Amino acid sequence: MTSDSDPMTARLAGKVILIMGAASGIGAAIARRCLAEGGSVVCADHAEDAAVNLAEELGSRALAVRCDVTDGRSMERAVDTVRGRFGRLDGLVHNAAAPSLDGTVVDLSELQWRRELDVSLTGAFLVSKFALPLMISGGGGSVVLIASQFAHVATGKAVAYCAAKAGLVHLAKAMAIDHADEGIRVNSLSPGAVATPRLLQRWPDLEAADRQLGPAHLLGRIAQSDEIAAATAFLLSADASFVTGTDLLVDGGYAVR
Repeated sequence: MTSDSDPMTARLAGKVILIMGAASGIGAAIARRCLAEGGSVVCADHAEDAAVNLAEELGSRALAVRCDVTDGRSMERAVDTVRGRFGRLDGLVHNAAAPSLDGTVVDLSELQWRRELDVSLTGAFLVSKFALPLMISGGGGSVVLIASQFAHVATGKAVAYCAAKAGLVHLAKAMAIDHADEGIRVNSLSPGAVATPRLLQRWPDLEAADRQLGPAHLLGRIAQSDEIAAATAFLLSADASFVTGTDLLVDGGYAVR
């Protein structure tokens, strides 16, 4: 991909977007979409090599940052890096997620429970804590927390995942209330099943995953990462200037079943 954007779709021209969990899957798709729409992107991930490779692919308007979303000092350093390179921050996407750990409250260990919540929910709190002051100093911006359809419709043997994602939806609402008068919009986005490397670890190929998971969605299929990225770019852009404190379901109709 080149670093050039189409002027007809450059909704994010001049904007700087920090993307947590950007190295692969939905996060990488969001980074590509934001850059294609004219933005500069900071690809933050604990997988440093993958983040660096993505930033090199995207070109001069992309920067890779290694960070640990469960560590406040790491989040502070990541935001300091953004400040030093760009001097501003206009958008934040929290897409970091822990490895999927299935289990009931009886099955899961306390460590597994805490890991899920630390990465998904506490990570969103920590990066927002340090990113929002930089956004506010520049006149405001947009925050998008990537949640899940399971924030709305629980599924079995995934208690930590369901709890963490539901927490993200209400964290976004609470942040929207607190920071509206500072020019900050905060929303969550809840995808349905998405064809990502993590999901495809459970099935031999995309066709098998689609056959198993697709029928649970009204549209009869699972999503592509690009579809989630497109919705995220909308929430980051001025096209969503009157949208805050809401959860955008991009789930192919899963939650209305």
